[in-house]
Amino acid sequence: MRIPLAVPDLSGNEEAYVGRAIRSSWISSTGEYVTRFEREFAGLCGVRSTISVANGTAALHLALLAMDAGPGDEILVPSLTYVATANAVRYVGAEPVFVDVDPGTWCLDPAALARRITARTKGIVAVHLYGHPADMDAINEIAAAHRLWVIEDAAEAHLARYKGRVAGSLGRIATFSFYGNKIFTSGEGGAVAVDDPALERRLRILRGQGMDPERRYFFPVTGYNYRLTNVACAMLCAQFERRDDILDRRRRVFLRYRDRLEEIPGIGFQPVAPWAEPAPWLFCITVDPLTYGMTRDGLIAALEREGIETRPFFIPLHRLPPFERQSRERGEELPVTERLAGMGMNLPTYSQLTGEQVDRVASAIRSARDQGRERARR
Repeated sequence: MRIPLAVPDLSGNEEAYVGRAIRSSWISSTGEYVTRFEREFAGLCGVRSTISVANGTAALHLALLAMDAGPGDEILVPSLTYVATANAVRYVGAEPVFVDVDPGTWCLDPAALARRITARTKGIVAVHLYGHPADMDAINEIAAAHRLWVIEDAAEAHLARYKGRVAGSLGRIATFSFYGNKIFTSGEGGAVAVDDPALERRLRILRGQGMDPERRYFFPVTGYNYRLTNVACAMLCAQFERRDDILDRRRRVFLRYRDRLEEIPGIGFQPVAPWAEPAPWLFCITVDPLTYGMTRDGLIAALEREGIETRPFFIPLHRLPPFERQSRERGEELPVTERLAGMGMNLPTYSQLTGEQVDRVASAIRSARDQGRERARR
C-alpha cells in the first residue's frame, strides 16, 4: 500500500455539516457555518476577528492591500517559503526583497532582516515555516524601529504558539491557508486574522467586490471576489470540534519519527526554539549526503520506489525565474536558505498515519542508507 504525503482528516461531522449547509440552500458566502467559523477561529487565534477567504494566497493579497503596499515599495520576505508569499507582493505592484533564514528556526533571521531595510521598505511578511513560529518579538522590534508593519504568514502554522501566544495574534495582520494538505482543511480556503476594527472593515470590503456594507450594490473601491463558501466553512467547523485529537495524533507521529530516525547518521531534524510550540504540519528531515551516503534527491527517489510519497523543501524563491534577475541585481546572498533547500524534505504526516506506517518509512530510510553505502563499497 502506498503511503501518501498527506491525507485530510474528515472523520467527524464534516459530511453531516456539509449536508446541512446544502439542505439549507446557503451554499455560497453566507450562512451559519461562515459565521461560526469566523467566530471560533478568531477565538482560537486570540484576535478580535477572522475573515474567511477563498485561499491562503487571497489572504496574503488582501493583507497587503489593507496595509497599502503598492508600486515602488519593497516588502521583506524569506526566500525559503512557498511561492505565494512573493507572488502576492507582486500582485500589489510591490517588489519582494529576499532575506535569509535563521538556522535555529528556519524562519526569517532578524539580523539579516535588519540589513535588508532600505528607504523603500514598506513592510515585512514573516512566514512561520513548516509550522515553526518566526521570532516575532525580534522582528516586531526591528519593524517598530523603522516604522514598518508586519504580516504573519501562518499558512502552515495552525495553532502554533510563540512564547505562549497563538500564531495569528503576533503581527498587524495574519494569514492562513486551509488547502487540502493542511492540518485543518476545506480543500481550498483561507482566513485573515486581525485585531484592528478599521482594518477588519477594509478587509471585508476588499474581499466582497468592494461593496459598501451599509449600502448594497454601491462600490466605493475596486474589490475582489475572495469569499469562502458556507459549505467549506462547514468542513472547518467540524474539524475544529476535534482539534485536540487531530493535533495530538499528529504530534504522536512526530515523536515516533524522531524516535525511529534519531540514530541514523546523516539524518537531521527541524530545530525547535525553546520558546516555540510548532504546529505538527509536515515532519521535516535534512539529509547530509557525506554522512548519510546519499543525496536528499536520491533518498526521495528510493522512497518513491518503496511506495512512500515525500517532497523536497521549497526551491528558494530568489532562484525562481520571476524573481532571479532582481535578486541577483540586489546582490542577495542567502547561504542558509540554499543549504536547507538542498538538504531538506518532508515525510508523510497526517492524523490517520499508523505507527506501523511510520516504522515502514523509517525502515526504508535506514535501508536506503545501507544500500547506498554497499554500492559505494563495490
